[in-house]
Amino acid sequence: MSDVLVVAEHRRGELRDVSYELLTAGRELADSTGGDVHAAVISGDVDSYAEDLNREGVDAVHTVEYGEEFNHGVYTQAVEQLADEIDAQYVVAGNTVNGLDFVPAVAERLDLPLVTDAVAFETGDGLSVIRELYSGKTEGTVEVDSEEAFVTVRPGEWPAAEGTGDAAIEAFDADIDESELDTTVNGFEEVGSGDVDITEADVLVSVGRGIEEEDNLPIIHELADALGATVSASRPIVDNGWLGQERQVGQSGKKVTPDIYIAIGISGAVQHVAGMKGADTIIAINNDPSAPIYDIADYGIVDDLFDVVPALTEEFGG
Repeated sequence: MSDVLVVAEHRRGELRDVSYELLTAGRELADSTGGDVHAAVISGDVDSYAEDLNREGVDAVHTVEYGEEFNHGVYTQAVEQLADEIDAQYVVAGNTVNGLDFVPAVAERLDLPLVTDAVAFETGDGLSVIRELYSGKTEGTVEVDSEEAFVTVRPGEWPAAEGTGDAAIEAFDADIDESELDTTVNGFEEVGSGDVDITEADVLVSVGRGIEEEDNLPIIHELADALGATVSASRPIVDNGWLGQERQVGQSGKKVTPDIYIAIGISGAVQHVAGMKGADTIIAINNDPSAPIYDIADYGIVDDLFDVVPALTEEFGG
């Protein structure tokens, strides 16, 4: 018993980014146990998903062909049976809406410990899971007092697995009891999706509470127009109703990985940073030199945004 089972996640015909991050987290755990990484993909176009999951460090991909979208009963039964089949030491899933739906149920069925929202692991004489506490102001370590455990990992904390592997792709015939399938996905509705997808933008001009009031937003849009960029925002701007939810970056918004991320009047709270720290280049504009955003920024301008932003617009728009 030393193998790791990673449960991939998909929605509306596409694997979610967290699936590839889970492969990296699973490889880290498997390296500590001397075991293999087994990926599981359940429902939907499992054959296509399996090909995408066949990345470096993955030893086997198990497909469970049953239904199209996430179903609590299907995932609970399939993961329980797969964990037993491969005798997994650790089962790893995303700390997401889906992961937090089925993982606790499987852990309870198998009477095994569950640690949620992992941001790092420490391995050696057993497993220690690092979690953030008090909105990211400090960290805590959970010592897992068991040889087996379930862990959910926070999206964005591990790099996505890359390359092409030589994993064995195997169909798994899960014995699904249909009497336990008491939920059905009838469709999806994007909340405030509009016509903007900030996750696809190469350059984001992101605005925070430092803009002070809604009437000041035009200077942000003018800079974005000058740069050919897309406007995004931190949560306070969306909560105030100044911009739509489709533009929110952060733990409760969207994770973005643009080439350039310009943070204007954003302090850099951990909840926001979790959604944008994967940007290639981060530029911060804030008049507070001690703002946490400068801890991750590649470039910073410590000055009044109402002076800096119009100057940048003139420079790049002229």
